[in-house]
Amino acid sequence: MTDPIFTRVSVREFRDLPVDDALITRLLKAAMQAPSAGDQRPWEFWVVTDPKTKEALSLASPYAEAAAKAPVVIVPCLVKPKLIYPENCQMDLSAATLSILLEAEQLDLGGTWMSLMPLEDRMDKVTEILSLPSTVVPFALVAIGYPLDDHPQEKRFDPSRVHYVK
Repeated sequence: MTDPIFTRVSVREFRDLPVDDALITRLLKAAMQAPSAGDQRPWEFWVVTDPKTKEALSLASPYAEAAAKAPVVIVPCLVKPKLIYPENCQMDLSAATLSILLEAEQLDLGGTWMSLMPLEDRMDKVTEILSLPSTVVPFALVAIGYPLDDHPQEKRFDPSRVHYVK
């Protein structure tokens, strides 16, 4: 088994194949295993497979084109009433989002993370498209599917960026 940290790449082009619900559930379970400050778990996840809704989401940001092409778009959202440590919510949701992408790699899926937060205009568009309640704030769009092509990850380790204090 390969380590998904070293094999994962951002995938923006997908094969025209549906993603089984059981695999989507695995991705969501991985997201909910992510660490969060004070174990606050301030998240909910919206799973979008409707083509018209995915197309609308792809227009919410100039960088969200992959949302229209993917079989599935997962929208990690912040749930305001659950905030024990509001200053940490973006880190919590980042950990959950990365967990989705790492698990996708393990399942031979691919995906890309398209940021929304903290850009109010993008967040507002997604809130409107998904009819989110006022207590739920969209954090990102995560396009998921079977990669169209195989793109190996480049080696990124740069020892000049590491500094030891002894």
